Amino acid sequence: MIEYNTFALPNGLRFIHHHDPQSAMVAMDVLYNVGARDENPDMTGLAHLFEHLMFGGSANIPDFDRQLELAGGWSNAWTSNDFTNFYSLLPAGNAETAFWLESDRMLSLAFSRRALDTQRRVVIEEFKQTCLNQPYGDMSHHLRALLYRVHPYRWPTIGLTPEHIKRVRLDDIKSFFYSHYAPDNAVVAVAGNITLDRTRELAERWFAEIPSRDIKPRVLPVEPPIEAPRALEVKGRVPVPAITIAYPMGPRGAEHYEAADILTDILASGRSSRIQTELLRQYPVFTEADASIIGSEDPGALTIACRLRSDSRRVINRALAILNDKIGELITDGVTEHELTRAVNKFESRTRYAHIGVLQKAQSLASALLCGYDINSILPLYRNLTVSDINRAISAIIRPEASATLIYRPA
Repeated sequence: MIEYNTFALPNGLRFIHHHDPQSAMVAMDVLYNVGARDENPDMTGLAHLFEHLMFGGSANIPDFDRQLELAGGWSNAWTSNDFTNFYSLLPAGNAETAFWLESDRMLSLAFSRRALDTQRRVVIEEFKQTCLNQPYGDMSHHLRALLYRVHPYRWPTIGLTPEHIKRVRLDDIKSFFYSHYAPDNAVVAVAGNITLDRTRELAERWFAEIPSRDIKPRVLPVEPPIEAPRALEVKGRVPVPAITIAYPMGPRGAEHYEAADILTDILASGRSSRIQTELLRQYPVFTEADASIIGSEDPGALTIACRLRSDSRRVINRALAILNDKIGELITDGVTEHELTRAVNKFESRTRYAHIGVLQKAQSLASALLCGYDINSILPLYRNLTVSDINRAISAIIRPEASATLIYRPA
């Protein structure tokens, strides 16, 4: 049970607070309701570029990290297709520094051409390193393009191509910032050794004067259902073939979401999981395998992925046949009570362990506030899952006729 309080400022900025008097630290998490799905298809990667630009100087503070380090703290950030997140951890006695720094870059960036050129080079180099010069680095590009035809999930957070980032102008940056980075399009979580009254005081002092903005409406195309199996085979500089089979599923909060999450744990989490006991240990054609969900605010997917020992067509066909047989058995037989209990117990253990620290608490609280759920409702949702729930999810999601199969082979 995580105790928390919420309040809001007149400009629309919402806060969620957790007091932990045993901690020596305070964590602040600022979660903006903007991600890669808010980009123009002709200028992808912009949200990820902003993750970098937000550290490149704000209206009154030229060096965010330097000021935080002087206060004994550190920070980082991440971007997804749905959200952009900035988080800081610092000694409780210096908590006000985080309020000062985050409020200034919410107010406005410095919008300098020098900062844009610097971060543009960083992001392009990151694209090259992670997508072009790393084995399987562009796997997400191929898989998303196979799963999505019209929805902006069809490109990964890093963008479709570095060419898009190369042609970003300063006016593009200003427009994107003032359309999305605003108090009425964000939430702030504060957790640690700081009282609610002190949090309110600092929130009003540093954030209340930031004006609300005209947030660009999010009008996204609805992805049509997959009505026949899709398949794609690509070649690249990879050592061995990789196969991914993806099945569309609903977004967070939809029916079967938690059941699908636990199902992938049953399939792939731990040495007694099905992938370990019924795939890797029995069939030498596989070297590794996994299962996971693309958990997202709009419809995502459940994926089963593996890598093979050989690039021969015979081995690839054999692997596909085994995978289809195992998937067929899953559809027919479902899961057992023992498998469900083991998976839920592990989920609860991971969740409770993750929330020992104030930083993870702040991140989880921010997500809960922005997405509109009670953080304390998650564990009961998973504990109350039944074998029938999991098997219904299997029937609804693991549908071969609505699958997308990607085969990535050595060039």
